[in-house]
Amino acid sequence: MTAQLEVDLTSGVPAFEQIRAQVVAHVAAGRLVAGDRLPTIRALATDLGLAAGTVARAFRELEAEGVVETRRRAGTVIAEGASVPTDLARRAAETYVAAVRAAGLTDDEALVLVHGALLGRQSVTPTSTGSGSSSTPNVDRTPSRT
Repeated sequence: MTAQLEVDLTSGVPAFEQIRAQVVAHVAAGRLVAGDRLPTIRALATDLGLAAGTVARAFRELEAEGVVETRRRAGTVIAEGASVPTDLARRAAETYVAAVRAAGLTDDEALVLVHGALLGRQSVTPTSTGSGSSSTPNVDRTPSRT
């Protein structure tokens, strides 16, 4: 698997949902394509410091959505014709909104992060006034990926 998965255990979003949303996002971005093999449940659980059941739940949901399939002897792979239908993209967006709200970011800060991700920036750091009010994030401070 070429795409990296990460879980924020302090997030208000369940770990299985973070895994599911990230795999969907990697498929949507073309970083994971049909036939790409995902790590085994046990290996991914160990890497992320999670229970195997948590990773298994994410994989079951991905399989139910048609994003992955389990093949005998090949493990879990991205399904042929896997795409991210609008409802999956909407669900990923809703998960993102829940995560940024739990983190206390403003809508403007959240949008800057999305914009940076769409532009392929490695990291985007929104600026904040610290007062909880909306502020204008600084995209210019963020180095672009080269």
